[in-house]
This record gives sequence, structure tokens and C-alpha cells, in this order.
Amino acid sequence: MEEQRGKGVPEKEPMADDAYVPSPRRIERERFRRARARRATAIAALSTLVTGVVLFLVVTDSPGWPRTRATFFSAEYARKALPEVLEGLLLNLRLLVVCGAAVLVIGMLLAVARTLRGPVFFPLRALATAYTDFFRGLPLIICLLMVVFGVPALRLQGVTTDPVVLGGSALVLTYSAYVAEVFRAGIESVHPSQRAAARSLGLTSGQALRHVVLPQAVRRVVPPLLNDLVSLQKDTGLVSIAGAVDAVYAAQIIAGKDFNYTPYVVAGLVFVALTIPMTRFTDWVTARMDRRRAQGGTV
Repeated sequence: MEEQRGKGVPEKEPMADDAYVPSPRRIERERFRRARARRATAIAALSTLVTGVVLFLVVTDSPGWPRTRATFFSAEYARKALPEVLEGLLLNLRLLVVCGAAVLVIGMLLAVARTLRGPVFFPLRALATAYTDFFRGLPLIICLLMVVFGVPALRLQGVTTDPVVLGGSALVLTYSAYVAEVFRAGIESVHPSQRAAARSLGLTSGQALRHVVLPQAVRRVVPPLLNDLVSLQKDTGLVSIAGAVDAVYAAQIIAGKDFNYTPYVVAGLVFVALTIPMTRFTDWVTARMDRRRAQGGTV
């Protein structure tokens, strides 16, 4: 060791015993915060339990509860309806995937068309604006009826009369208008300096839109897009008015035989079971993007 010191090798200094020790006041403050959090959790749980018990008693003590339970909450009809409802649910899921993809593509094209600059693109902007205004104002149920029953009445050669295809087309027509406005809001939220900087680097207008503006716009509108997909997932059940045997129509067939409406409740609970995970995922994505934006992680 002495030789190493003589050769200039520094001696390893002992670690200083200066580890942080919280003060008694800080320890007391942390203990108070934990106690307050436990108290708030206990109060919330107790109030929720009391509210649930009160609602249960109000419903079950009502004069018509026995008849309502037999008509809407029959375990026998629920077991009978569940397999057929789940089989019909596959159609709803297929519609969600296909229509969701089509809605995103058409909505993006409409949004880009509405944000094109220059007088030469005025007809395209006008058509995109008219489409968006019309289908955003038209109720979805009326759009479904017009497409499902109006298109076959035209007797056009080569045009399908499949209720699933027609119902899905009506969903795409309506939701594309809503999604187009979401994309347009995202595009317009990008600061003009981003486009100007891209042009100063030699990018064309199309390249600036594709490589600079759209990536930022899409990141900003992910939460509202997921909300629209949640709404689309629920509205796929409306294709039952065209005669397509989805989860809702399967429940309607069973309910029409014995005039028991438990199958409708089963179908509703199945849709809720699908919607809740998508909603929680949307909330998680929203919170994650808010945290990244607060930290400067996204533009």
C-alpha cells in the first residue's frame, strides 16, 4: 500500500457517513399524509357501500320488483341467451375492425382535403366540408335506414344488398365525418412555424404535411380517436335494424319467442364488458400523453 502511495496511486477514501436522515417534522408530515389517505379511502369505500345498499333496497322493495326481476333478470333466460348473443357478437367485432380501419383512412383524407391551401383546391375543400357537415348533422339511425333500404330499392347492377355490408357502410359514412373533424383539429393545432421550418429545409408542402405536421397531429388526437372507436363499438349493434344477426338481433329473436327481455340485458352487459377495457385504455393513454407533454416529451 505504501508503495502504491509512493507511485502516485490515490488512496481510496472511506465513504463519509453523511446519508440523508429526514427530520422529525418531515417524518411526522409523511405520517400525517398517509393517515389522511387511508382515512379518505375508508370514507369513500363506506359511502359507496351505503349508496349501493340504499339503491338495492329501494329497487328490491318496490311493488313491481318481482315482475321486473322475472322479465329482465331471469337466470334461466340469461343462460339460454348467452351462447347465441356471444355468437352474434363476433359480427359486431368484425364490423368494429373493418369499419374502424375504413373510418380512420377516410377521416384522415377528409381532414387533409379540408386543410389544403390555395384556390385550386377550393372545390375539394368545399366537397369535404359539405360531406362533414351533412353526415355530422344526420342522425345515425336515419343514415342506416336510408342506406339499408334505399340502396337496394335503386336496383343497381353490381351493388350488394347484404345488410351487413350496407349497415357497415352507413357506420363508415357517419363516423368518417366525426373522425375527420378530430384529425382536422389535430392538424390545425400544430404551430405554423413547424410547417415553415420544414419548408425552409427544402421539403415540399406535401412532404412537410406528411413528415412533420401529420405525425404531431395524430399523436395529439389519439385520445379523442379512441373515444370515437368506443362509440363505434357500441353503434355496431344498430346494424340489427337491417336484419343482420348480431348480438342485439340474436337477443331480439330470443326475447320475441317468450316475451322475456332478459336477453337484451345480457347483450347490454356484453357490450359494457367490451367497452370498459377500451375506456380504461383511453384514460391511460390520455394520462400518459398529458404526463409526457408536461415533461416536454412531445411537441
